[in-house]
Amino acid sequence: MGLGKDVTQPQWVNVLVDYGGQPAAYTYEVPPDLEVGVGDILTVPFRHQSIGAIALSLSRTPPANLVPAQIRSVEGIVEQRFFAAAYWELLQRVAGHYQVSLIQVLKTALPPGLLARSQRRLRLRRDRLPLTQPEALSPELKTIVDDLQRSPHGDYTWPYLQRRGHSYRAMQQLIQLGWAESYLAPPQPPKTKQRQAVTLVCGDTPPIELTARQQDILATLRRQGGDLWLSDALQLCQTTSPTLKRLAQAGCLVIEPREQLRAEAGPRLSADQPKPLTDYQAAALHYINKSQQGSQFLLHGVTGSGKTEVYLQAIAPRLAAGQSALVLVPEIGLTPQLTDRFRRRFGDQVWVYHSGLADGERYDTWRQSFKPAKPLVIVGTRSAIFMPLPQLGLIILDEEHDSSYKQDVSPCYHARTVARWRAELENCPLVLGSATPSLESWVQCQELGPESAKSELPKNALPWTYLSLPERVRAQPLPQVKVIDMRDELQAGNRNILSRSLQTALAAMKAEGNQGLLFIHRRGHSSFVSCRSCGHVIMCPHCDVSLSYHQPGANSTMTLRCHYCGFSQGHPRHCPACGSPYLKHFGSGTQRVVNALAETFPDLRCIRFDSDTTRTKGAHRALLTRFAEGGADLLVGTQMLTKGIDLPQVTLVGIIAADGLLYMNDYWASERALQMLIQVAGRAGRGEQPGQVLLQTYTPDHPVIEAVTQHAYQGFIAEEWAQRQLLQYPPAGQMVLLRLSCTDPEVVEQTAATLAQHLGQMLKGSSYQLLGPAPAPIPRVARRFRWHLLAKGPKHEPLPDLRVLKQHCPATVSLTIDVDPLNLA
Repeated sequence: MGLGKDVTQPQWVNVLVDYGGQPAAYTYEVPPDLEVGVGDILTVPFRHQSIGAIALSLSRTPPANLVPAQIRSVEGIVEQRFFAAAYWELLQRVAGHYQVSLIQVLKTALPPGLLARSQRRLRLRRDRLPLTQPEALSPELKTIVDDLQRSPHGDYTWPYLQRRGHSYRAMQQLIQLGWAESYLAPPQPPKTKQRQAVTLVCGDTPPIELTARQQDILATLRRQGGDLWLSDALQLCQTTSPTLKRLAQAGCLVIEPREQLRAEAGPRLSADQPKPLTDYQAAALHYINKSQQGSQFLLHGVTGSGKTEVYLQAIAPRLAAGQSALVLVPEIGLTPQLTDRFRRRFGDQVWVYHSGLADGERYDTWRQSFKPAKPLVIVGTRSAIFMPLPQLGLIILDEEHDSSYKQDVSPCYHARTVARWRAELENCPLVLGSATPSLESWVQCQELGPESAKSELPKNALPWTYLSLPERVRAQPLPQVKVIDMRDELQAGNRNILSRSLQTALAAMKAEGNQGLLFIHRRGHSSFVSCRSCGHVIMCPHCDVSLSYHQPGANSTMTLRCHYCGFSQGHPRHCPACGSPYLKHFGSGTQRVVNALAETFPDLRCIRFDSDTTRTKGAHRALLTRFAEGGADLLVGTQMLTKGIDLPQVTLVGIIAADGLLYMNDYWASERALQMLIQVAGRAGRGEQPGQVLLQTYTPDHPVIEAVTQHAYQGFIAEEWAQRQLLQYPPAGQMVLLRLSCTDPEVVEQTAATLAQHLGQMLKGSSYQLLGPAPAPIPRVARRFRWHLLAKGPKHEPLPDLRVLKQHCPATVSLTIDVDPLNLA
């Protein structure tokens, strides 16, 4: 791990210091008596205190910009080999492949404030103390030994001892004598967190006469077990605190503070048992459970085929054997429903980790997984792939095709790729599950092409195994997909965004007491606002994009908002360019769909489910729970609806303006559109009643639309693979996108030209092709001007180390290296 020690020559260590939530790298000298290794936890002097640090690298020479005499020394080693060897190798592999520094990977892998929250402590070694203290012992050492002996546990923090007047030199001398040891302890448990809770105390007969609204509130609380946090009760009941307080005063419920543990709160759940498996599920589970360590599986199951039950029954024997499991989901919105299923099966062994948690919750979950008292199931989004579970028995990626697994800021890693490396290094199985597998996974699993995947039994092609779930549970049919040509609607005089067929289906759904989903790929009301007199489009002042029109309700305030930088302004009454009052809204979003529904179907109860309505903590769970309990007839949302939501009562899915997905400016736009449309269509008919899907489009002959109507995923993906091979696009080739941005347009343009020259020299003699420099498709975002360089070449030809290009960038220019980018904007 480290370099051999040479006491005749000084040695320097580059460390990661986390101070004030801003991790950064610093250089320290290694004293001759210390054997520092890469990955060790050290204590180093920083400003006027001692804090923890992680050793990143060792060097025989100090940095050229530092004077050796002014470099401070490492104080001590707190814990050697803090990271397991396989985990440390994983971090280094991520740094190398995605062309970033190790410190950037560590910032992503570690929870906020890991080092800053920990305490350096001094602990007395009573077993090593002499029976009588030597006479030559200094008074200072005698005093510190006496202080430590008076402690119930024989230890104190270093800052406390220093405040008591004990010098740093004396404490170090005590360690050298072997009478004490220094260690880094996790922070002390915080004071109990108090939170208001609501408890239902009345039975079916309340003490007073209630209004219909009050009765609805009590019925909702009763369905939730009669015990909720106040904030959850307000969201689920769609009510206010004064209303609940009036019910409390009437003796119907009690509102009181209660201790809350720092873990994601969820409803009380009843335990469930493993469900009977279909023949296909049983076969898939058999291959996973009997697999050799390090095997990788592609679990291709149609929507509603029971992939989650396979996951649960594959995890159970791992937990029984003392091993933990890691389950990744693409977005936070998918975690509540999936987590609830896992908690019903495995109880308090299930922990959640994602960016929507508070820093304290993320820190506690990370520490819990570092040295767990029992095997755990961690459910999380892409960053959870770095959870340091020591006995990892299984990794699962649900909806493995989803682009949310790719991070678009440095380090631009893909969780699916990192999961493959980790499964290899940890020697544990990896299961990738999806109804619409990514082309990359499909090709890796089926080296002979997609046609070989048609067999019903698994086809081994080590290290990959293809597992198929071609039927829904209970043999339910896949929903029928009806394509509606919106050109015919216009010719018939229908200007509504809802086709006549969809309106008829919605009316029938409401009459039959069923529920439905309406999917549209963008949030807001309209994509842009334009003047009908002069054609002026209202643009964001900070970005080269139009402002989107937002109006949550018919009587709500009209605003214009930028979906890139967050800028917003009021809707003008007149055109800023010509003064005309004739401003028109073009395009459709979730708000506009909800408003159109309110006009056409005033009795239809709707819930919007997009990033605007799920910003607050717990909103995903609250909205889905409200819908599942019959609190609305329709769920209107964006791509969140496509991500594994299981709602058996949904019989109708309407897809509004499918064309918006078909013409993106990315090389994999067709693959993404097909995956999204098949996924959202698969939400229908998962219960006892059959489902139907109405897909509105202006291009019904598009190959993607035809594939969706026939559920012909395999045939489409075969044609897509042939196109990628011709153009050498991923996964047939490799692409690396260099994104540059700066507030000065001339500086960033000149820097792009300079980097193009250096990169051209670096790629000379290779098979890589350099494209650019060129302005980004969106040239300006948040007042920063953007330029791109793109390198494209064979899949397995190694790239040079592009990190050296950063030294040619001025401090004002930001450079991001994105290996195999999914977003070229």
